[in-house]
Amino acid sequence: MALPTSHLHILLALAEEDRHGYSIMRETEVLTDGEVKLGPGALYAALGKLSDQGLIEETEERPVPELDDSRRRYYRITDAGRAALGVELQRLQKVVDRAGKVDLGWSPT
Repeated sequence: MALPTSHLHILLALAEEDRHGYSIMRETEVLTDGEVKLGPGALYAALGKLSDQGLIEETEERPVPELDDSRRRYYRITDAGRAALGVELQRLQKVVDRAGKVDLGWSPT
């Protein structure tokens, strides 16, 4: 089953490093050149679902404790999350490969 767009981008952001919510929102905007913007409500709803599914987990570890705000909650991707991300990326690659074989009347730039 396909991952919702927000879940895909959250897992991609966490695949690189553990992050807090605001960092996930910023990284998603960077990864998508500003095309996907996660507001706090959507972000934390998605984080809750991903956590319930065992794809991410909250972590107590802080990347740089002396520069950190203790109110921040950090998240990390789990092994199951990496596997789900890999499956989704393979699915999307198949879509892109198939689309490349179809005359759509336009060319991606």
